[in-house]
Amino acid sequence: MPYDEKLAARIRALLSDVKDVSERKMMGGVCFMVQDRMCCTASGKGGMLVRVGPDAHRLASSEPHAAPMQMGARTMKDFVRVSAEGYRTDAALKRWIKRGLDFVAAMPSKSTSRKKASAKVAPKRTKPR
Repeated sequence: MPYDEKLAARIRALLSDVKDVSERKMMGGVCFMVQDRMCCTASGKGGMLVRVGPDAHRLASSEPHAAPMQMGARTMKDFVRVSAEGYRTDAALKRWIKRGLDFVAAMPSKSTSRKKASAKVAPKRTKPR
């Protein structure tokens, strides 16, 4: 299913001044990555996905034209799906993208996350001789 290319172009324009932005085709659309973290997606199912994080999920998904993102039977707690009416104006789209950018900016750096994960791994025990 093709994604909304006009929406992707609008998102691209709003992210043009943001550092370390890349695009990946995934989740049925084109995903905009900021610092290798998913920020938002022009979805193939219509609308867009915005990464708001688990703490803001309930509030964001209760807003007009937004709903929790469903993937099969699972609700994705970091993302909301926003219908086209929710980002019809440039100001509305800019607000949604800002929410995604704010969440990504608040995430620990990947190098910090990797260090913490590797520190939690217990060392292998060897048998006494």
